[in-house]
Amino acid sequence: MISINGLGSPTALRLIDATRDRQIALMRDEPTNQRAEQAFRERIGQITTPKELIEDFEVYSFVMRAFDLEDQIFGKGLMRKVLESDPVEETSLLNRLTDQRFRELHLSLGFTTEEGAQVPNFNGLTFQNAVVDRFYDRQFINQNDEQNSTVGTVLEFREKAETIDSWFDVLKDKKLTNFFQVALNLPKEISGLDLDVQKKLFEEKFDLADLADPAERERLITRYTAISDVINPQGFASNNIAVSILQSASFGAQFVPITLDVATINFSASQLYR
Repeated sequence: MISINGLGSPTALRLIDATRDRQIALMRDEPTNQRAEQAFRERIGQITTPKELIEDFEVYSFVMRAFDLEDQIFGKGLMRKVLESDPVEETSLLNRLTDQRFRELHLSLGFTTEEGAQVPNFNGLTFQNAVVDRFYDRQFINQNDEQNSTVGTVLEFREKAETIDSWFDVLKDKKLTNFFQVALNLPKEISGLDLDVQKKLFEEKFDLADLADPAERERLITRYTAISDVINPQGFASNNIAVSILQSASFGAQFVPITLDVATINFSASQLYR
């Protein structure tokens, strides 16, 4: 994973965007990841119930990490109940949980409580490739988030922007809530208000239909990174910073060292809202 420590968030984003494919390719080549992926592909097709999934800890862990649920891996009892939950029944456990990660996992796996219903078939390459791709994409996001939370939040926004249908989708997600609060110049204290009140405040600031415009999404990202770096400086460096950038795949798996001059950023927060 390339280091973005010491870089301002806009510069860090440009750097990881330029090297994303190569970074993920290197993740796929890591022996630990290769073993985990192989185990998943070899055994997921034999699983037909939530109980069987959870009992195969290696496969279960791979799936959980792919759906950003690594923090819930050892909650096996809860996860089994979630996966056995009825997605249609309003009072089911799945529908009582506000964390959308559980729903996304449940719907992607397709377990059902209906008697006589066909069990999921996980043998297809389309399904397996989708989960494997999610696994590496999630590692990419999480590892960059560990280095720079502003960058991590932007990556989350990019990942989920097209699935946002209402402000409640935003308010269910901590990182998305933070992204829009900062980008729209709303104080974080509004999180203590009633959800309907928060929704109204967001609606007054931004029309979610505008997210369909890539240029509008980039405008939000630009505002968010600039304001976040003022509020929480990322340790800007005024001297030269040596950054090892991975060369594109067409030039092989070599590291190409370059030097970036990252100037100190000086401006007032008030300028961001003009």
